[in-house]
Amino acid sequence: MNKRISVNPNIHFGKPCISGTRVPVQSILELVREGLSFEEIIHDYHPGIEIGDIQACIQYAINIITFEDIHIATETA
Repeated sequence: MNKRISVNPNIHFGKPCISGTRVPVQSILELVREGLSFEEIIHDYHPGIEIGDIQACIQYAINIITFEDIHIATETA
């Protein structure tokens, strides 16, 4: 796991967060989805994080998708 992302069962029920904070990866990804720039996210929402933390959140999501097993059911006639 990236050193910028940590999982602690005592913080946000074990959801991945930016290390040293209580900022969930999901919260950052939702702000990115809304079109906010990294600078806006830091300035307006989470002044204690860095651009590298936001990049790590995105990479974390990519890694989850990369290693996910996808099982496609096919219909049989």
